[in-house]
This record gives sequence, structure tokens and C-alpha cells, in this order.
Amino acid sequence: RLGLERADTAEKALNVIVDLLGKYGQGGNCMESHMAFTYYNSFLIADRKEAWVLETSGKYWAAEKVEGGVRNISNQLSITTKIDREHPKLKEYAKSNGWWDGEKEFDFAATYSYVNTARMTTSGGRYCEGYKLLNKHKGSITPEIMMEILRDKESGINMEGGFMTTGSMVSVLPQQPNLPCIHFFTGTPDPAR
Repeated sequence: RLGLERADTAEKALNVIVDLLGKYGQGGNCMESHMAFTYYNSFLIADRKEAWVLETSGKYWAAEKVEGGVRNISNQLSITTKIDREHPKLKEYAKSNGWWDGEKEFDFAATYSYVNTARMTTSGGRYCEGYKLLNKHKGSITPEIMMEILRDKESGINMEGGFMTTGSMVSVLPQQPNLPCIHFFTGTPDPAR
């Protein structure tokens, strides 16, 4: 929200978020119950001209500029070796903890998470299912198709049960500055409604 409030481009919003992350860190419980459950955040940041994926681990972060095609995020790190911007001590911290030897190519997701990135796009998780659904419609994605994907319960994208999806957003950002941006938000707790 602060990125949207304080920036007029996707890259400036990225700067706002990483500056705040460096100054304040992140944390807090992800649930209203007494059970402690926390995780670090990922962001899709887009404007009319460009898009970025920002993924975090504590105060450390990596960002990938989206150059084309489709891109998604979902409860796991997905930036691997294409890192366009990074925390200035990202690699140094990984090396000091023995997570990376400094020799092989640096892979953010493999280094900073427990997920095996080779299996990441073939497993049955939300990330993989979202990736499959987006690629199925690559080149012809409309707001209606995005809404259909975000309503999908079978894939786990629209979650039910102990962890529930409570809202979804679809934005149309025309590259032509004379056309308005259009934003669709769910008006119910379940995007399928």
C-alpha cells in the first residue's frame, strides 16, 4: 500500500518497499488465532510500462524485472538466477551462513528457501498450478480469464479451509496513457462468489 501511495512507477514502488524493509524489517503473525504463523512476503509490482517480482527473506531480498510472458508468485520463493536487483549483502549473508559457496551460480530460491527449485514448477502446489493455468492462456489472457484462474479451487489458488483466500484483484493497465486503468476487486470473502 505504501508503494502505491508513494510511487508513480513500478520501479519506484519497488524502491519504497525495499527501503521500508531495510529500515523496519518485516514480521507479525499471519493469523488472528493464537497459533504463531509467519512468513516473508512476495510482491508483483506493475505499471503501464513494466513489472517486477520482489521476493523477501527477512531483510534480504531479490527482484526480477518481468521481460515478457507470464509470471506468478505464491507462498514460496520463485526468483532463481535471473536477479535484476538485490539487497547489497544478499550473497555475502548467504555465503557467511554456508548456504552458498560463492563458486556456483547464485540461485535465490534455492539458497534462501527449503524448496528444491528443480521440483518447484513440477510439483502440485499453488505456484505450479498458477503457472500452468497462466501458460495455458499465454498470449490471450483477458480480465475474465484472470478472474477464472483466481476463482479456481481445484488448483488451490482459491483456498478453502483453515487458510482461506479472502480476496482477489485483477488490473488492466493499458500501455496507452490516454486509456484508463481498470481494477476489479472481489466484494465477498470468497473470490468464487
